[in-house]
Amino acid sequence: MITLAMGNGGVENRDLIEKVIFRHLGNDLLAQAEDGTAIGSLPKAIFTTDSFTISPLFFPGGDIGKLAVAGACNDLAMMGARPKFLSCSFIIEEGFSLRDFQRILRSMAKELSLNQAQIVTGDTKVVPKGSCDGLYINISAIGEQVADVSQGYLKPGLAILISGSVAKHGAAIFAAREGIELQSDLMSDCKSLWPVVEELLSVEGIKAMRDATRGGVAAVLNEWARAAGVGIEIDEGAVPVTEEVRGICEMLGFEPLVLANEGTFVVAVEPESAPAALEVLRRYDPDASLIGRVQEEYAGRVVLRSQWGTRRFLDMPSGEILPRIC
Repeated sequence: MITLAMGNGGVENRDLIEKVIFRHLGNDLLAQAEDGTAIGSLPKAIFTTDSFTISPLFFPGGDIGKLAVAGACNDLAMMGARPKFLSCSFIIEEGFSLRDFQRILRSMAKELSLNQAQIVTGDTKVVPKGSCDGLYINISAIGEQVADVSQGYLKPGLAILISGSVAKHGAAIFAAREGIELQSDLMSDCKSLWPVVEELLSVEGIKAMRDATRGGVAAVLNEWARAAGVGIEIDEGAVPVTEEVRGICEMLGFEPLVLANEGTFVVAVEPESAPAALEVLRRYDPDASLIGRVQEEYAGRVVLRSQWGTRRFLDMPSGEILPRIC
């Protein structure tokens, strides 16, 4: 069990860091245990940060540790950057299970290995019981950009691809939170994306990428349309949605395109390169699909074309869809 003394800066704190955290996440740079870590220079560094407060901490397909490392590294990957160095801060509630904490650390170590990245500095705080909900994690990450991709390169004519079926994270979290028993294998799509992105970047014509986390695909496309001053049209029937997710959405009145994902991303690519990009994506997820295109019409808006040929605007999500989703 985690005690307040483990955050006091003394012997107990040292033991938590050296005997527990370093045991799972340790490396030569982290072991220096200084106030900061010299990491040298990168030709083109990309920097990101994120905080993770998900409820429940353990869910089908992952846990807060896997989510934290994968989420931060995925943000770098979406910028065409190879993950390199991470900082990690834990805020732990007094009384939190030491066994659960080590389970989370093991998940983090696995994702770090997949990304070939290291945690090189960090911080640990223990707060009184009731001050937080078990465990919060903040990750900052630095990567080396190997490809120049940006929403600034969006232009009419580009094809829009999705790397897999949507809304699995949001649906799985809701089912776990509400105790909904499903006769299915529904799991979060939480995973590290750098392996597929590294291969995808060998295809010419990749212009922009974004992981569809909070707010889902709808948020990504609306942010892109507004930032680049373009219109985007999506074929609703081309968006892959599993039967389990579709069932939960129909039962509860959710729109799959606004639910969160944690391992699914959107790609804008030159149309002539779309088949090659899809071939790469489908090696990792057979549900990867071409779902739409960038256009001049309705600049700043996203249009959803239904299976019956009707069209409507797909707006930016609003209101409290699912809190504490990541």
